[in-house]
Amino acid sequence: MINRLFSEPLSPANSVALDLSATNKELNPAIYANIPAFCAYIEQKLGAKIGVGGYLEHRIIYEAHENFATTSADFRNIHLGVDFWAQAGTPVFSVADGVVHSLQVNPGSGNYGPTIILHHPLLGIYSLYGHLSGSDLKGLFVGMPIAEGQLLCHLGEPHENGGWPPHLHFQLIRNMQGFQGDYPGVCSQRDLAFYAENCPDPATFDIPI
Repeated sequence: MINRLFSEPLSPANSVALDLSATNKELNPAIYANIPAFCAYIEQKLGAKIGVGGYLEHRIIYEAHENFATTSADFRNIHLGVDFWAQAGTPVFSVADGVVHSLQVNPGSGNYGPTIILHHPLLGIYSLYGHLSGSDLKGLFVGMPIAEGQLLCHLGEPHENGGWPPHLHFQLIRNMQGFQGDYPGVCSQRDLAFYAENCPDPATFDIPI
């Protein structure tokens, strides 16, 4: 499924695995709590490629954003989607036929910023696209048909995408639980079993041919 997101299928020639886990000793608050430093770190890792990774990854980078903190036991630090790190403005395409379920700007440090959620009835799944350009929401409306391969959105700049180096947060969701334009993209260890089932790995999710 993820090979349908960009203009070319992902391969070793155009993508690289990016480790933002808690075991990455290069990452420290001086990097991930400082937007220019974090952007420079990501750019140095990517070169001209797309950075890929993050499904169920335990990350410490969320410590820089208060909206992930509840109590220490329930701190949300496990990533539920796959991140694709690239240049701002990189175009993103719909992975399957569907309709616009919801869209909105989710403001605040560490949040999604502009977000689009598609419903794919034939697959029994929803797809969430987060950290987008604000202009991508213009012209879309709930119920709007979206075709597989249709240009959907672009990676947003840090000033509009929640304060992150440019990337796409792509997440699959079985049950939206009543959410509109938003859905948790990070969970605590306590809730991991539920979210791992409700948010399958996009890299292994099968699309019927």
